[in-house]
Amino acid sequence: MAWLLAGLVLAVVLALYDADRTGVSEPSAGPSAGPCPDSALRCPGATPPPEITPSASPSADPSASGSPSPSASTAPTSAAPSPGLSPAPGGPCSSPGACGFPDAGTTGPRIALERHDTGNMSVKTDGMVIKGWDIRGSLDVYANDVTVIDSRITSTNWWGINLRPGFSGLRVLHTTITAVPGKGPDNGGVDYAVSNMGGSSIEVGWCDISVFGNALSMGQGEIHDNYVHDIVPFRNQGGEWQHTDAVISGGGNKGRLTIRHNTLLNPVPVHQGASAAVGLFADTGNVSSVVVDGNWLAGGAYALYGGGPGATGIQVTDNVFSAEYHANAGAYGLVAAWNAGGAGNVWRGNRTADGRPVVPEPAP
Repeated sequence: MAWLLAGLVLAVVLALYDADRTGVSEPSAGPSAGPCPDSALRCPGATPPPEITPSASPSADPSASGSPSPSASTAPTSAAPSPGLSPAPGGPCSSPGACGFPDAGTTGPRIALERHDTGNMSVKTDGMVIKGWDIRGSLDVYANDVTVIDSRITSTNWWGINLRPGFSGLRVLHTTITAVPGKGPDNGGVDYAVSNMGGSSIEVGWCDISVFGNALSMGQGEIHDNYVHDIVPFRNQGGEWQHTDAVISGGGNKGRLTIRHNTLLNPVPVHQGASAAVGLFADTGNVSSVVVDGNWLAGGAYALYGGGPGATGIQVTDNVFSAEYHANAGAYGLVAAWNAGGAGNVWRGNRTADGRPVVPEPAP
């Protein structure tokens, strides 16, 4: 009997080890704090793990000049108030957290974590749940309906979490996603905290995201209640400064992209590649069906790129444009490439952190 019990224990240990390395396992969860709704900022009775910040310095040379951000070559460098600002009274907002926007205290894991040195792990089991993992590595998802919740990812790969084409249903909730500056594969840099290469919507909510150059990259999805901060500049493999955005979409999307109630900060200097806090670019097709609602935006060449002349169905409402990095939210202004005449485009209720309405300049 003792021999049989020992054999069963060994089999379980080997199965768990194999799951850690390959992602092929029965759907499972790590340490649990009991019932905890996805929308809860803290799990009942749980103590969140301490915050850990990578200490390595970026490999890029901060003294060198690089390629300009979109439209930067013709933009003025003066810090004078932009014509997009209309002097009007309004409620001031001193900081994201003080005004109800996400910060380090309302994002990231809500429970204690268990270390998993997975390396660059492929997830191949439909419906797999990764919960309570402190991952040293990255997740490459070749499966449907995968959930990553109450976890931490520290990557040295191109991405933190990547959904491959042909798969859907990814959810990333209450998770810290970061990387080690100077240790990534793109000439020492890392590109995407969460990348949606699939053809359907994914959800990213209540996550604490830092370091990655283009933190949240997708054409369709639900991005809500996240804190994106401390993006690190780097030169890519081509030797050029990587353009940086807290949220980036390249256009040509088939579904809707909703960006709601996030704190999106891009502190990178323009000469080191900063593009936007929210960058809607027509790189692979016209931008359409995007909601940008109730976010705190700061940094970039412009805080918001609005999709360009062909953009349609873009709703930009009730956002706060902050001057914490630049007097006009972005180095060259608040918003660029806004198509006021596009079908279904709406601009309403946007203001600066000190309460002034933000009105886009007319397209040239």
